Parts: sequence; C-alpha cells; structure tokens
Amino acid sequence: MNLLDGLNEPQLAAVTLPPQHALILAGAGSGKTRVLTTRIAWLVSTSQVTPAGVLAVTFTNKAAKEMQSRLAAMLPINMGNVRGMWLGTFHGLCNRMLRAHYRDAGLPQLFQILDSSDQLAAVKRLLKVLNVDDEKYPPRELTYFINAQKEAGLRPAAVEAWDDWTRKKVDLYQVYEAQCQRDGVVDFPELLLRCFELLERNEPLRRHYQQRFRHVLVDEFQDTNQLQYRWLKLLAGADAAMFAVGDDDQSIYGFRGADIGNMRDFEREFKVSNLIRLEQNYRSHGNILDAANAIIKNNPHRLGKNLWTEAGSGEPIRVHESYSDGDEARFIVEEIKALVREGHLRAEIALLYRSNAQSRALEHALFNAGLPYRVYGGLRFFERAEIKHALSYLRLVGNSDDDTSFSRVVNFPTRGIGARTLENLQDAARTAQSSLHAAIPQMSGKAGSSLAAFANLILRLREAAHLPLPELVEHVLDLSGLRDFYRNEKEGQDRLENLNELVNAAANFVSEAGVASEDGELSGDLISFLAHASLEAGEHQAGEGDDALQLMTVHSAKGLEFNVVFISGLEQGLFPHENAISEEKGMEEERRLMYVAVTRARDRLYLSFAQTRMLHGQTRYNMPSSFLDEVPPELLKWLTPRPGQSFNGASSAPTGEFGGGARRSSGAGGFRIGQSVTHPKFGLGVIVSAEGGENVQVNFGSNGMKWLALSMAKLEAV
Repeated sequence: MNLLDGLNEPQLAAVTLPPQHALILAGAGSGKTRVLTTRIAWLVSTSQVTPAGVLAVTFTNKAAKEMQSRLAAMLPINMGNVRGMWLGTFHGLCNRMLRAHYRDAGLPQLFQILDSSDQLAAVKRLLKVLNVDDEKYPPRELTYFINAQKEAGLRPAAVEAWDDWTRKKVDLYQVYEAQCQRDGVVDFPELLLRCFELLERNEPLRRHYQQRFRHVLVDEFQDTNQLQYRWLKLLAGADAAMFAVGDDDQSIYGFRGADIGNMRDFEREFKVSNLIRLEQNYRSHGNILDAANAIIKNNPHRLGKNLWTEAGSGEPIRVHESYSDGDEARFIVEEIKALVREGHLRAEIALLYRSNAQSRALEHALFNAGLPYRVYGGLRFFERAEIKHALSYLRLVGNSDDDTSFSRVVNFPTRGIGARTLENLQDAARTAQSSLHAAIPQMSGKAGSSLAAFANLILRLREAAHLPLPELVEHVLDLSGLRDFYRNEKEGQDRLENLNELVNAAANFVSEAGVASEDGELSGDLISFLAHASLEAGEHQAGEGDDALQLMTVHSAKGLEFNVVFISGLEQGLFPHENAISEEKGMEEERRLMYVAVTRARDRLYLSFAQTRMLHGQTRYNMPSSFLDEVPPELLKWLTPRPGQSFNGASSAPTGEFGGGARRSSGAGGFRIGQSVTHPKFGLGVIVSAEGGENVQVNFGSNGMKWLALSMAKLEAV
C-alpha cells in the first residue's frame, strides 16, 4: 500500500512539503498523528533523511509509543531501526542526551530521576534539616516555585527577589540544587534545563546535533512552554526544517506554563511560509462541529480554522436544566440507563466536568444506581505507595547514596528506626557533607545497630545486581520484606498484586527495550528501567476490567474521544470558572477548554446545568453558562424548557418549601424559578425563589442576592 493513499488534500500537502519550516494547524479529529507519522515515513522512504537524522518530540510516552508502532508498520525493515530514532517526550529525549554526555553536563553516570512525589519528599527533608518553618514555606508551594524558575530557565542567581520572603525561597532553591547535585539526582524540570544549558554553552556538541537532526518534528506545539521552545530553537540549525503540528484552539495548559504565543513566535521567527490547516474532521457529526466552531470563534486572537465533516449533521445537541446538582446527576444516570438499553457500551460514554469537586454527586448517583464507573486520571500504577517503596529499594541498588529513596524505606517495613534516629543521622550526614547511607558508621548504640542492619540489607540487595532485571525485582520484593508486610496486612491483596505486576513490568521492559543484562556488572537495565518508571509516572494508564463509564475533568479528556459525551455543570462561575471570568486571557482559555470538551463527542452530546449546586458545603445559586448562549439555537434540543420560556405554569424544580417559607412557583408575575432576567441597576441575574407571586429573590452574581417586588422591580426576561 502506498504511504500516501487515503490522505485528503491538505494532509497530502503537509506530508509532502519540501524541507522548509512549516506550521500545521491540526483541528480536533483531523488526523494529526497520521500526518506526523506519515511525514516521517515519507521522508525516510524517499531517502531525504535516515532514521538517525530525525528528531520527533511528543508530550506523552503513550503518544511516542503509538508513533513508533505506526512507523514500524509503515517502513520496510531495510529502511533502518525505528527504535534508534530520536522519538520521544521532551523529558525522555533530554534524559537520553544527558545520559550520553553526563560528564559535560556535570552529572554522575548513573544519575537518578526524581518524579513529583520524590521531589516533594526531598524538599520536605531539606526544610526539616534546615529547621525551616514549613507553615511559612509550605513544601508543595516551594516545589512549585523551584519548578517555575527552572521552567523559565532561571537558576537561583538569576531569580529576582523583591522581598525577604521571596529571597528566602531563592536561598532554599539554591540549597535544594546543591542537595540534588550531591545526591546525583535530577527532577523533571532539571532534565530540560540541564540539557538546554549543555547545548547552549557547548558549541561543538550543539553543532553536532544540529548537523545530525535535519528534520525536527513537534507534536502538540501549542502545549510547549518557553524553555521547551528555546530548546527546540537550539537544535534546529540553519539547515534543519522544523515541522510543528498544533492547534491553538486546544491550548488549555496555561496553568502548567504552556505558552500559546509560541505558535505565533515560531511563525514569525522562522519566517514560516507553509501554514497548512487540517480542517476536515473524522470524529464528530456536523452539529457537534458547528457548535464547537461557533463557541471558539468568540476568541479574538486565533490563527483561525473551521472544522467540517462529510459524516452529516447527526443528532441535535441535547440540553438539560435541573434544579440541583443531585437532580442533574439523577438525570444523567437515567439517560445512561436508556443509552445502555439501546446498546451503547458504557466505556464509550464519558461524563466530563470542569472541576474535580463536581464528581461527588455524579459518583454518588452512579453508585446508588449500580452503574460501574472509572474516574479517569486517578492514582496511576507507578504512583501507588507499594510501587514507590519497591522502586526506592531498586534505586538504592543502583545508588546507595540516594537520600530520597533511603528516607522513604529506611523504616518501611518497620525496623525500629524512628524519627529521632533519622534526625541524628541527618545531622551526622550534614556535618560530614555525605549521604545518609555513608553517615551510618558514625552512629552508635541501638540506633546504630538498626541502621547498620539496614545498610547490610542494601549491601545484600546490591550483591544481586547481576541478576536479570525481572529476577532482581523478585529478589528485592522478597528480601526487603515488602511482600511479607502486605501479605500480613488486612487489605494487602491488591497491593501484592501490584507488586507482582511490577515484576511483569520489568519483564516487558526488557523484552521491548532489548537491553537484557549480559554480564555481572550493574548494567543499564536497572537504571533504564528506573528512568522509565519515573518518566511513566503520571501518564494516563487506562484500567483493564469491566465495561465502565468514564468520569474525568475536561483537562483529562484532551486527546480522547467517545460516542456519547455529557458535559455537566455548565454554569457561570463553574464553567467558565469564576477565576477566569474577569480576565480576557482567562476567558479565552476557558472557551478553548469548552471547545475541547465539545469535540470529544462522536455521535451524541449532552449539555447540562443546575440552578443550585452544593460546593464546599454551601448551596450555590447559578446562572447558565455564557457558553450556552454562544451555540446557535437551531443546533440545540432542549429536554427542559429554556430559561425564560413559559411552559403552562409547570416548573422543572420539585415542589416544596424554599427559602424563608416561600413555595417554589413558576408563576410569580409571569416569571419562573431559574429564569434569567435583567435589572436596570443590578444587571443580569437569575430568579432563585418567589413569595406569593408578588416578590422574587434574584441572584445578581457580583451584585449579590436581592428580594424585589415585581410591581416595582422593572425586571425583564432575557
């Protein structure tokens, strides 16, 4: 089969571009992964570049593996080894480069990678050793501060401190750096910053890679931060062609440092003449795409595109208004039951929400209805406590001076080493300027004996380092006492199964990576596996098991698609979020988030909202989301009367007492509960209760709750 078969005209144009800088605006569901992988395969198969001359950057290990798999199927064996291609995430590629040039980077050969929880533990240990008030300088906030500086490319000396509080954080950042250097560990932001600095200062090395990588391809370009973009610019030499694929309408990670401006900067700085729009959508029906286009066009600073499909208009978008979040959840449950009866798989139904706090009412209703569900993006495999413990023991096999791993497992399972003993050991290590493990001989008495026994355990584990990786993991699990501990725990069976799965993960890693041990020395097997585990931590790993509904935040849903999608909680202040409403940039990102949510649906889309919602223990009265007003009404099918619409005196709210003894009514002066209204003084509001058809209580948002007499209020329906 020809590589180019089945490509539409813009896809074909993108794949076969001459070797020049190009920006591909790839809309949701437009086949961007196919375009990116086919571009690489076409370049290699037409002998324009060898696999070794390609640098391809993605944002997740899952995406990188998918691209590798597709390329392996596309390219004949004689075209070269796809596994040898520099294809991976920013962090993975930087790790690879730093491993190859560890001396030039000022790192030990077997440096370890701290994932987010290990980094937090290291910061906590630092604050404790320095006797810093962790209420004034919370460890998590200090970690965020350090990472933000690194992602901005700033070392401590370059950080401006305008007050004593910030100066202290900068000082702690400097001490943290020294601690990591001594321990031979790097955190995630350090991987990229250290690699960037290496290339920036080492001109011969930079020229080597610039001459090697003649084609630089970047996926999800809209999600790059400033340092990632600067790293790419260093690698894209004068003779290189950068092929950037992205969608500015799906840039939703500003809170992580993603800079949507990188797309325009790239277009300007690289003098991009090839800007191709992939607008044909292969996922959703026309009504869904028309709604998405109508919403996103309200963002003024777009590069611009318009999604379309040959699949037909499909079903109208269903809209439902409920009285409360509990009513909303019950509506969704009943609708799901009907969908399942129609033959829909539960796994192809997604419930999306803006905030994690919204999931409680949904989960409660699903549990009561006996509907299986999965909260997507929950605790991942490599983040589970028992796995973290096992990996810490394995890291000590590779490097006994790793203080973070040492602190995690020195007394787990319990071996009589208390907090006071650890404090004394930390004092000894600080005095000797050594690792905790190296300071053990200085300890005496009972504490010294207990620590010596732990040091002996680490020695015995290290003596088994010659074993093949899966056998080494088995040995560590048994000798460390982890298996015995969980075997005797009341609810330890699941944890035992996870530990067994770690052995399987090691075996699969050796099989897939092809790096099995061949000698008795501490090989790259263990180090590579530990790096793999750190890089995989936080990846979205789909769970195996029953056909289950998928619950997730909209952020977690990016990159996924489902036959049926419910977007719940479409209320002003919730989605769009109240923190963003007053800012143009904030509203633009919220609108992009709504665009992402809408374009997850293939066949059927539900939009739901509630008049009242329990958040943080308080009842909240809401107005419908402004995004609902941005969808053309002809695309919508209201399952309840629209706000402000008369409907024969019937109310969507259940009858009963409301507020100060007033009955909920739909007929107060021709208005109804939940109706949006305007007032000449207080502006836009929503009616939340009524008294005897004469007075109404209206929530005017920032102008507060007001009781108004209908005879004098001059209210008008919206």
